[in-house]
Amino acid sequence: MRKEKVPFNEKIARFMYGRNGMDGLNKFIFGFYIALLVINLILKSFILNYVELVLVGIYIFRTMSKNIWKRQEENRKYLKAQHKFTSWLKLQRSKWTDRKTKVYRRCPSCKKTLRLPRTKGAHGVNCPCCHHSFQVKVQLGTVSKSR
Repeated sequence: MRKEKVPFNEKIARFMYGRNGMDGLNKFIFGFYIALLVINLILKSFILNYVELVLVGIYIFRTMSKNIWKRQEENRKYLKAQHKFTSWLKLQRSKWTDRKTKVYRRCPSCKKTLRLPRTKGAHGVNCPCCHHSFQVKVQLGTVSKSR
């Protein structure tokens, strides 16, 4: 009886079955490790060597873990924080590009950020999200809010 030869990628797939594998948090950890590795090539620091070893250990632990639910929960928290940070960066970029034509204000009721035209004087604003009405004053490049 002849034993069938199994391709290497299939052996890896069988080994990884039931394990966490690669997710967003692992990609971030790996990217951070590579960045520290490049910095450490220049600085040659023992402390960075230990930080790199810890990152590799966390990366391997998370990849090989069979507690998938716990790793997914960690990844979910990471993705939520990442989304919050990238949304904030996008808002700051929009504020910078629209600084001469738009005013950004938060609704005092639902805290949603609203983009309003930059025109001098007091203006009544109705939030499209919660329908709360409030006043916005725009004066010579500065913005103040009154209720």
